[in-house]
Amino acid sequence: MTVKVVQSFMVELYLPMPLDKTRPKWTGTREKKKFQAGVQPDRAHGCIPFRYRCLDESHHENSENVVEVLMINSTSGPGLLFPKGGWENDETVEEAAVREAIEEAGVRGDLLDFVGDYNFKSKTHEDEFSPEGLCKAAMFALLVKEELNSWPEQSTRIRSWLTISQAIQNCRHAWMKEALEYGFCKWLAQKRKTTS
Repeated sequence: MTVKVVQSFMVELYLPMPLDKTRPKWTGTREKKKFQAGVQPDRAHGCIPFRYRCLDESHHENSENVVEVLMINSTSGPGLLFPKGGWENDETVEEAAVREAIEEAGVRGDLLDFVGDYNFKSKTHEDEFSPEGLCKAAMFALLVKEELNSWPEQSTRIRSWLTISQAIQNCRHAWMKEALEYGFCKWLAQKRKTTS
């Protein structure tokens, strides 16, 4: 038997908040976390990566900045998504969200705040524990500091920077649209209010 290595890479996590020192570091051991049937849905974690883009090329102090969000293509159909996925047994929800941003979208940044929990159904999560495929995703705001030239899923993912209104129009899933419109936008408005 021969084994062919298609791609080899190393992923480093840069987290903006101090980690709980009692938790072991991420080892890459992926096991789906199961809950008692009917008690709690499977958990997913993700983020809404964003940046500020100056509308005025001169970059003066009074120049207006627009917020753009980063979305990725779906590998299973039309529409765009935010990075999200499951989590490792030994990582926090924040670590999982940061890891998904690196793996799926190839971006690093500062994980700023939790923007909400959102329920959805997933055919890939239908099993004896959750026949309806019920899931709940914890979503965070991630201020992008670096776009990687090479990342784990780059062969299947295309990144797109969009304004919030463009992102709402192109969002594949209603729950992600809700996370953007009501979670992220509400958080952003509150953030702007406290900084002005």
